[in-house]
Amino acid sequence: MTFQQKLDAAWKKSRSLVCVGLDPEKKRLPERMFNRPDAIFAFNKAIIDATHDIVCAYKPQFAHYAAVAAEDQLAATIDYIHDRYPGIPVILDAKRGDVGSTAEFYAIEAFERYGADAVTVNPYLGGDSIAPFTKYADRGTILLCRTSNAGGADLQEQMLDGEPLYLRVAKLAATQWNANKNISLVVGATVPQVIADVRKAVGDMPLLVPGVGAQGGDMKATVAVGRDSKGTGLVINASRSVIYASGGDDFAHAARGAVEQMLEDGAVI
Repeated sequence: MTFQQKLDAAWKKSRSLVCVGLDPEKKRLPERMFNRPDAIFAFNKAIIDATHDIVCAYKPQFAHYAAVAAEDQLAATIDYIHDRYPGIPVILDAKRGDVGSTAEFYAIEAFERYGADAVTVNPYLGGDSIAPFTKYADRGTILLCRTSNAGGADLQEQMLDGEPLYLRVAKLAATQWNANKNISLVVGATVPQVIADVRKAVGDMPLLVPGVGAQGGDMKATVAVGRDSKGTGLVINASRSVIYASGGDDFAHAARGAVEQMLEDGAVI
């Protein structure tokens, strides 16, 4: 299946718009895991097993693994999801962005080395930096559009011919860059009107939405303006608020509870 088909199936099966970000920090793992050589993988595995039936995707963040030389545990995490819960897509949050010749290798890294179903990419080098990713027609390329951090406004909201730069990116993503119909966009939940404007510009393109949870984005407002014409279209990511819902041995149970709360708050199909 393509990334889009896999995501459609995951939405249908789970009835959930929730994506769990797997962003482990060794210092925040339960104490009993500190001395395990596979502590990060064991932590991820427990959360995945506890939440797999109520999420539509998982999103490991690359830097959290690379910073502590745990790329092998990143690979093991992705392999585990694919082997144990093959219907759930894995988004590698790597935010790659480079000239085309180098982007070729980043695409190989994401899709061939790690086997990710989709990868996040910085589009601000232009279309030729995106093409090495989008040529993998069965995988997803998720472009940064309007990010959830406060500094995102510094450049992304600069006006260009009467429209903000992020909206120009959205329109290019929906038209010129999307020959294989495998592009999605990152649009933060912190400003619901931005989500509404992007949704209007791109139709039913999936939106990966960070910013709900620790960053304070409003769930109900996000869902109200972000759904597509089929009532889906959103991959609402929460990381810290889910995986660190408890610092004790009940962390996996608490993570499930945090996802269930997101569903109660409106992230449900």
